[in-house]
Parts: sequence; structure tokens; C-alpha cells
Amino acid sequence: MDKKRLKISFLGGAGTVTGSKTLLEFDQKRVLIDCGLFQGLKELRNLNRAPFPVSPDTIDVLVLTHAHLDHCGYIPLLVKNGFKGEIHCIDSTAELAEIILRDSAKIQEEDAERAARYNYSRHAKPEPLYTTQDVLQALKLFVTHSYNEWVILHPGIKFQFLNNGHILGSGFVEMKLSDTTFLFSGDIGKMQPMLLYPPKKVKHADYIVLESTYGDRLHDKADVKEELQTVIEEVWDNKGILMIPSFAVERTQELIYILYLLKEEGRLPALPIYLDSPMGINSSKVYIRYKEEQNIPSDILHHMYDQVHFISDAEASKRICLDNAPKIVLAGSGMIEGGRIIHYLNNHMDNPRNTLLFVGFQGEGTRGRAIQNGSREIKFFGEYHDVKCKIRSISSLSAHGDQNDLLEWLKNFKSEPNTIFLNHGEPHQTDALRVKIEHELGWNCETPKMNDTYILEIE
Repeated sequence: MDKKRLKISFLGGAGTVTGSKTLLEFDQKRVLIDCGLFQGLKELRNLNRAPFPVSPDTIDVLVLTHAHLDHCGYIPLLVKNGFKGEIHCIDSTAELAEIILRDSAKIQEEDAERAARYNYSRHAKPEPLYTTQDVLQALKLFVTHSYNEWVILHPGIKFQFLNNGHILGSGFVEMKLSDTTFLFSGDIGKMQPMLLYPPKKVKHADYIVLESTYGDRLHDKADVKEELQTVIEEVWDNKGILMIPSFAVERTQELIYILYLLKEEGRLPALPIYLDSPMGINSSKVYIRYKEEQNIPSDILHHMYDQVHFISDAEASKRICLDNAPKIVLAGSGMIEGGRIIHYLNNHMDNPRNTLLFVGFQGEGTRGRAIQNGSREIKFFGEYHDVKCKIRSISSLSAHGDQNDLLEWLKNFKSEPNTIFLNHGEPHQTDALRVKIEHELGWNCETPKMNDTYILEIE
């Protein structure tokens, strides 16, 4: 059989955990897997405004693994710059992506307006990357599917989504290119997720593109309920405020579930709980609608949200933010790069009675990473602010599998893949996973850098 030429290019999420974009070029078709926004370090964020490596109008189709901003957040800009193809994803992913993209546009519009008003931008007229109108145009291109549904893109190209246990609607992309199978991991969840079903066991792939976010470490095996209860009791004793910068999708719902369990067990102090995040509230409503994708009883799924005060209205948010009474607040964004959590920090971060609790990965260059690393002042609203509140972290809460989870998943394969491309990880994380895979499984790994391209001969 004649060999066919395939080109795979890593346009984002290579050497970093952000901006995921992988381009396949095969049989005169261009297929983009994920289209994420770069976040964190300024040198990465600047890539969002750089010309796209290929002309967007030459990309035929986009396949989206899940709705996190680092995987879907660049889509409106791609469409704004000429992409007109279909955007394929799971049904619940489309709903979550709409929430996240609308929020992203709103934050960018507000940040640009605030920068212009207070003159703390170096640009004479600060402009958002994209607007709400750009998001609405992009949403028209979404085409939704169910898990395990084969989608034919071209006579020699088809794919299906397989559950990967990361967030609601997330999936592996198993893609057949002629007689060759590619598997794109997206972000893989733990082997025993808190809310979702475990990642699908896959038996074969000729090539794997595998994330490595936690490729260098193992998650803390501590009891998450015990850890959270300890932090809450400390806040209760100090008559303080617990501020939790929480990712709107998955992490927020997991925290609400844990708080529900603590309350049911009589272990939760009488602190009011606020979800002050329109995106978190809307995402939670999607979780309630798609109960069949979650591995918890449906009655719990409904009741666990009853104890939480949903705060959507901006005026109500201001009142709660200015109130010094003890409480628990979940607010976005998870890495303190925007959203209402910054207003809480502005009002309460200078009080040592209060606590800032990190419950998720903090990307390099983010405010969250800076505080975790010991910075005693951070900059927002054009000024520096002192960090005087207590800083706590729960590292065992993660929607990503750790090194053991990734290896356990790989060991389900019945045959050795030709190559594993390791992406979506900072360099030391990716290299640690490469060494572990090569040592334990003896499989060939590549660690592509940004914009690296590989030419493969496939059958």
C-alpha cells in the first residue's frame, strides 16, 4: 500500500500548559484540534495578538476536546480572522463553551474600557482581543455530537469522542486518517474522578498526543474533605472570610459537592456560602441538566446546590464583597487573572484574619502562581496591593490525572504506539513524563516545542 504524507504542527500547548492548538494536514485537508487562548506569562499572552501561523480561512474544520479557555478561548478570534468551518464537540461542551467564551469577551471588553478610563495601558486606545459579537458569530459554527459517535469529515478522515473524565463534556479524540489511528488526549482526568465517569480505556492507537500537565508529580493523597474542613474551621475561629478563586467548570461543582457532604455529616460551621460567579452559576446549571454524564446520584446532584447562594447580579455582588462578615466565597477566575475574585482581594486581602485558598493549578506568570510562590504584593487595577491574608492550598483537588494516572491509562494499550507526542506541560513536567514512559514502557516519545512540525508517512 502506498504511503501517504501527514503533517502535524504544534501551534500551542507545547512547552506550556496554555493555548492548546494542534494542526493536522492530510489529504489536502487541514484539521485543527483545539483552539485555546494563551494565558499567564506576558510573552505567551502576546501570542494571542500575533498573526496565526496559518491563514484561518485555510483551516477546514475544528475539533474541540473540551470547554476550558486554554482549549477553546481563541475560537472567536479565529472566526473573526476568517475561519468558516464547522466546530465539532460534545453537546455539553458547546453549552459550557458558550458560557466561557461570552465571559471571556465580557472581561476583555471591561478590562479594555477600564484601562482606557484610568489610563494604565500603554496603548492609546486599548482594544479587546474579541467582543461578544465575535463570540456570537463563532457559536453559529458549532456542531454537536454524543460520545462514541463516528463523524466523517472526509472520505479518508473520521473521528469520535471518547469520555476522558476531565470535565463535563470533555473527550479523547480518536481520529482515523486512512488506516492510521491518532488519539488526542485533550486533558485527562483522574482515574477516579469525583463527579464524572473514569476515562475510557483505549486499546490501540498508532500515534498519541498526550497531555503532561502533572507529568512530574503525584497528587497528594490526603482526604480532600478533611483538608477543606480544616481550612474552614480556621476561618471560622478567626471570624474571617474564606476566598476561593475557583474555576467555573468542574472545580466549582466539586467544591460544592464536598461542602454538601460536610454539611450532611454535620461538619460544616454555620458560614454562608456564596457562588459569586455568573459563569460558575451558569456552568452549574449545565451540570444539573447533564446528570447522565456524572457518576453521582441525581437526587444529590440537585440538592447539593441548595445550600449555596447564587450571586449573579452585580449590585448584590458589590454588597457581599464590601461586607466584612465571615463567609465562604467561590469566585472566578481560578488563577486570579480576572473576574470577581479580584474585587474580593481588593477589599479583604490586606486582613490577616481572612484566608485565600487555592484549589487548582496556577499557571506560570499568573497572579495565583505569584502568590503561591510567596509574593507579598500583586498588581491589579493598575496598582500594587499587599498580600496580608493567610494563604492555603489544597493540591489533591485536580481535574488532571497525575503521573501515575497517565501511566495507568497508557498501560491499557494492547500494542505499542509508533510515537507519543507529549504536549500541554511545562518543560520539566513533560520531560519527567517522557523519562517515566520510556523507562517503564519502553515507548518512543517526542516533546515538541512551540510551532514544531513533524512529517509522518502513514498507511
